[in-house]
Amino acid sequence: MKAVIDRIEGQTALVLFEEQGVELPVPLSVLPSGVREGSWLDVHFTLNAPLTSEMYQKNKSLLEKLIKKGRQK
Repeated sequence: MKAVIDRIEGQTALVLFEEQGVELPVPLSVLPSGVREGSWLDVHFTLNAPLTSEMYQKNKSLLEKLIKKGRQK
């Protein structure tokens, strides 16, 4: 997927995904050094299945504790 740095406001870049018609604010700190307005980016997302599973289990456990605590009242 391709995106362009539309503009920079302070420490935030407004990244435009033209094909999708979406603009997202992105902290400059997570972008490659040297980007500027007009810089094009290759954007790739990957699924972190182990972390997804871990966080699902953690959230499920927290929810179960809250439900159990609510029943004790």
